[in-house]
Parts: sequence; C-alpha cells; structure tokens
Amino acid sequence: MSPLFRRKPADVAPSQVEEEVNAADNRPRSYTPSKKELGVATPKRAATGRRVQDKAPENRKEAYKQMRERQRAERAEANAGMREGDERYLLARDRGPERSLVRDIVDSRRTVGSWFIAGAVVVLIGSSVPNRTIQNISTLIWALLALAVLVDSILIARKIKKMVSARFPQSTQRMGSLYLYGIMRGLTFRRMRIPKSKVEYGAKL
Repeated sequence: MSPLFRRKPADVAPSQVEEEVNAADNRPRSYTPSKKELGVATPKRAATGRRVQDKAPENRKEAYKQMRERQRAERAEANAGMREGDERYLLARDRGPERSLVRDIVDSRRTVGSWFIAGAVVVLIGSSVPNRTIQNISTLIWALLALAVLVDSILIARKIKKMVSARFPQSTQRMGSLYLYGIMRGLTFRRMRIPKSKVEYGAKL
C-alpha cells in the first residue's frame, strides 16, 4: 500500500500532534518545561487563618476589663520568663553571662545561708523563753550560724572570682557586685530563687 494511503492510529489526533511538534521546534534551547506540561500537579498552599483580634469593647467598662486581662496575661508571661531565665524578662540585676555563671556557682552547692532565716526564727523563739539556759544556747547558736554564713560567703566569693576571671577575662562587671549577688542568692531558699536553679547539687561547671 502506498504511504499516502496509510492510516494513522485512531487514538492520535493529527492536528494535536502537529501543534505539539511545531511548538517544540520553536522553543529555545534554554526553555524549561513547566510542571503543568510535565504532568506534575503543584501542591496548593494551605490557607493560613488570620489572628482573631479581641472584640471591640462596647463601652468603657468592657475596654477596662479587656485591658486588665491583657495586663494579667503579660504579667504571667513575664513571671514565667523570669523564672526560666529568659533574658527578655530578667531584671537588670540578673542579666548577663557573668551573673548567669554566678547563679550556677551558687546553685551547684549547698549553702549555709539558705538555712539562715530558719535558724534565726529558732533563735528568736529560744531567746523569748524565760529560761537563762535556753537563752544562752540560743545566743550561741546565733553566733555559730552567723560565723558559718560568713565563712560560706567568703568561699562563694572566692569561687566566683576564680571562675568569672577565667571565663570572662574582658568582663566589665565589678567583682564586688558579683560577690554580693552570689551571697544574696545563697541566703535564699533554693525553691524561692528567681531565676530558678538550672543545675543540680554537685554539678561540674
């Protein structure tokens, strides 16, 4: 049979084949086919919902109530950030890597000062008892407790000086301020310290 009378496959439209061939010939060499031409579906972007704003207050009482709620939420967030040691919420006295190191130094050891308040209460009660012997014992306990706190504070200050000087040789922090900061933290019960302790007893720093 002559080539002129050959039949093309029924499932291919001649006009479509010619258009695709012509389009391919006219494309530049640097042409990059699109995902649609390659048969790859572009994933749809998930719709992101806008943040719902607070309902506009209808009167001054409602506006005041919303303001109080916002302030309460902000205070709760600030307190939580302060306890966790987030620099954004810390007071000026607690900021800086040097003071973070001082906190870890104090928190890694058992301090006599943390029991100072409890001991002072016991001594105060003993001193009020109308018994000369108990009063003398209370006075002796008070003197021993004060001496123990003094010695412990000296040891804390020495360790602060050693570690801060080694890790932050170019620090502009005054050592006396760091000593006082560490000693005052050592006088506070561990559970009441803010920011809260990040290290356990005996931790190596």
